[in-house]
Amino acid sequence: MMRSVLVRVLQAPGMLVLGGAHRWVAGHCRHVHSCSALVYRRHGPDLEQLRMEQWDLPAVGKHSVRLRMLAAPVNPADINMMQGTYPILPEFPAVGGNEGVGEVMEVGCEVGSLRVGDWVVPVDAGFGTWRTEAVCDATDLLSVPSDVSLMGAATVSVNPCTAYRMLHDFQHLKPGDTVIQNGANSAVGQAVIQIAAALGFRTINIVRDRPNYEALAAELKAMGADYVITEEQLHSIGLGNILQEVPKPRLGLNCVGGLSGGLVLSSLVSGGTLVTYGGMAKKPLQIPAKSLIFKNISLKGFWMTQWKRNHRTDAHLLQSMVDALCSMLREGQLSPPALVPIPFQHYRQAIQATVQARQRKRVLLMQ
Repeated sequence: MMRSVLVRVLQAPGMLVLGGAHRWVAGHCRHVHSCSALVYRRHGPDLEQLRMEQWDLPAVGKHSVRLRMLAAPVNPADINMMQGTYPILPEFPAVGGNEGVGEVMEVGCEVGSLRVGDWVVPVDAGFGTWRTEAVCDATDLLSVPSDVSLMGAATVSVNPCTAYRMLHDFQHLKPGDTVIQNGANSAVGQAVIQIAAALGFRTINIVRDRPNYEALAAELKAMGADYVITEEQLHSIGLGNILQEVPKPRLGLNCVGGLSGGLVLSSLVSGGTLVTYGGMAKKPLQIPAKSLIFKNISLKGFWMTQWKRNHRTDAHLLQSMVDALCSMLREGQLSPPALVPIPFQHYRQAIQATVQARQRKRVLLMQ
C-alpha cells in the first residue's frame, strides 16, 4: 500500500482540480498542493459509492516525492476492490486504481533514485492511481523511460509483468521450447504471445469458440502467436498435427479453469508445469489423475501482487523486470492491448464499460 496521508477538505463531485493554494500550517504560510481523486468509503455492488473529491496533499518529506498522474487504466481488479471481493482491500477512505503512470514533480532532499521529470509506476497494488497528484515514499515507485508510449507505460506493471514472470519462473525454457495457454486473447495472453516470441518460445494459443475466430486468430498471429485453436478443436482433434512441428509444451498457462484448464494440463510433456493465474470459467480445474501419476505434472498458482510483495525489498529485481519490458515496448516487440482513452472527469464511462463483458480496456487520462 502507498504510505501517504491525504486530508480531504472538500467533496466536489465532478470537479477536476490541479495545483493548490497557500494556507497557514503550524503558524506558517506554505503552498499546499491539492488533487482531484476518485474516492470510495464503502464496498458495494452498484459502484455508486465512487465520487470525485478534492484532497490536500501532505508536504514532501525528505524520502518522499510528489507526482502528477498522467494516465491510469481501469481494470477488473479495481472494480473487485470497490465491490469488496478482491483478496486485498484498502482502508477507507480509499482512492481507486492500482495501475498507472505518473511524472515526478518534486523530490525530497534525500531521494537519490528519482529526479523531477521522471516517469514512474507504482510497485504495489492499492496505490490509488485514480487521482491527479500524489505524495508517496520514493521506494513505492519504479521508474519507466519517458520515450515509451504513454499507454504502454500506464499498463506495463500488471499484465505484462504477470506474463514475464510466468515465462521465467516456472520452467527453464530455451528458444524453441513450447508454451500452451488458454484465454490467449486476454490482456495477459496477448502479453505472453509477444514476450514469448521475443524470447524465441513457440506458443499454442487456445481461445473460446466464436463467430469471428478467423479474424481473432489472424490478429493473434500478427502479434507473434504460432498456433491459435479453439477449445472445441483441442477437445475433438487434439494437438497431433501441431506437435509434428513443435515440441510438446513444457509450460501451460491457465486463466480459465474447468475443462479448458484440464485440456491445457493434458497437453503438457512429462515433467511439465501448469500455472493457474485466473479462473474466468468459475468452475473447478479438471485434473486427470494420470497426468499427476504418470507424467509428474506440477501444479502451481501465480498472483502478481503476491510476487511483488514477496520481493518488495529487492529493488533491483523489480526494476530490472520493468526495464526489460520497457525495452520490448521501445523496440516494438510488445504493445499494449487495444485501449480506449477517457478524460478523467468522465470516469463513470470507464467504470461502466469495465463492468460490461468483452469491452476494450479504458484508460483515464488525467492531463
